[in-house]
Amino acid sequence: MGRIAVAAVVSLWAIPISILVNRIVPDPYMDEIFHVPQAQRYCRGDFTSWDPMITTPPGLYYLSLAYVASLFPGMWFAKAVQSFPLLCSTTILRSTNAVFAIICSILVYDLLILLRPTMSERKATLYAIVLTLYPVHWFFTFLYYTDVASLTAVLAMYMASLKEEYWISAMLGAFAILIRQTNAVWMVFVAANGAITYAENSYEKVFVPRNPKGIVFEGNNLLLDRKDIPTDQGLRKRKMSSSVNTTDLSKFETSGHSLCHAPGFIDEILDTTLKLWCSKWKVLISFAPFIMVALAFLAFVIWNGSIVLGAKEAHVVSPHLAQLMYFGLVSGAAFAPLYFNLGQAAALYHSFRRNKVLGSLLILVALTVGFTSIHFFSIAHPYLLADNRHYTFYIWRKVIQVHWMMKYLLVPLYVYSWFSIISILGKAQNRIWVFSFFISCALVLIPAPLIEFRYYTIPFYFLILHSQVTDYDQWLTVGTLYVAVNIFTMTMFLFRPFHWDHEPGTQRFIW
Repeated sequence: MGRIAVAAVVSLWAIPISILVNRIVPDPYMDEIFHVPQAQRYCRGDFTSWDPMITTPPGLYYLSLAYVASLFPGMWFAKAVQSFPLLCSTTILRSTNAVFAIICSILVYDLLILLRPTMSERKATLYAIVLTLYPVHWFFTFLYYTDVASLTAVLAMYMASLKEEYWISAMLGAFAILIRQTNAVWMVFVAANGAITYAENSYEKVFVPRNPKGIVFEGNNLLLDRKDIPTDQGLRKRKMSSSVNTTDLSKFETSGHSLCHAPGFIDEILDTTLKLWCSKWKVLISFAPFIMVALAFLAFVIWNGSIVLGAKEAHVVSPHLAQLMYFGLVSGAAFAPLYFNLGQAAALYHSFRRNKVLGSLLILVALTVGFTSIHFFSIAHPYLLADNRHYTFYIWRKVIQVHWMMKYLLVPLYVYSWFSIISILGKAQNRIWVFSFFISCALVLIPAPLIEFRYYTIPFYFLILHSQVTDYDQWLTVGTLYVAVNIFTMTMFLFRPFHWDHEPGTQRFIW
């Protein structure tokens, strides 16, 4: 019932707003001027021509072909179109993403239920709807871009991995890469954490004794094997450690102890390495499909000479460390009621206060890295400076560059955002998961020279799906903020259109 409710609610805005967008903005907009003609070439059976300005693989165009092919018999029978290529209009191609937005919302709902088995359908429905309203994802539902299909493919891959359908997950990962190359990083992220969970489950079955009451003894940890919760087998160990240990840790801390006494990160790595080694052959066999896809992608990058297909000179891999800082603040702001509140700030303060020396050192290192990233590794891409149709254009000029000191004054906010993200993730996930998430974000974002909020969508969804956000009011507040931003953005897009300034020597859009 929850899936139907989510799909119905998303359809209620996806369909009418798509109609409105296509009526007011019928022609290709921004990067659609590249994607739409390329998809139309595929519809005509021309698979050899390629626009050199397109950087991403043709996965979206193949999906569109399948989607249009499913519509053609009915449209032809109704005499709406007489040939297949005529059906590949801008309107129909854009509707591909509307369909994927609905599928994506269902996947978000299923992932919430799978990752949090105790969550009610009502809450999962609300949370899924709110996440579907995330402004960047929501806006590009109505344009022919790769973002919605890319997110859908990655979440489907993750869902299959959690269900231990590794061959299916690897195939979905391959197709996710065919939509956008950077999804290779998220495929490795999903495979690595899936392998760890698989090894832990295998180790538990073989080496961990279990008494008749269902209590699992492992080292000094006491884990309750709860049979009353319908947890997927691949998630059982993770859910036990998150659902039980969260309560235990709260009692542990209130008793006057500190988390600093918990097993260290190195111990966790050694423990995980041991478990992976004990199940190495099973892991290699089960995750061989991911290895094959990763090797194939690596071979492609070597053969192509770059990770992008076209416009290589404008997408040169650059050490853009500031991009990671921006992601932390944007993601924190996108869920501000969780990350920017007095309770979270106080929790971070007390966490550092428990071990003043280590806490002070961490803050000093983080601030040093932040200032270094902003001063030496901040890139102003020509696209950022030239195209005033993006929010980032105004944020860069009106905020970051408003004064030479502003970019440095924002560093403490970047650092706080990342500390808050790591702290909240650490309440639900183990250290290795949090570390691998951070590394994946770095691998995806740092090489990208262009500041683009679309690049933050997939890591943002992974972040929120794995953060224990249970406060009903926080979700309602976030949902309300998303709706307000979406209304403002769509109003500006539809009723304050940009026009190209043809004055000689200028390259800008005017209202």
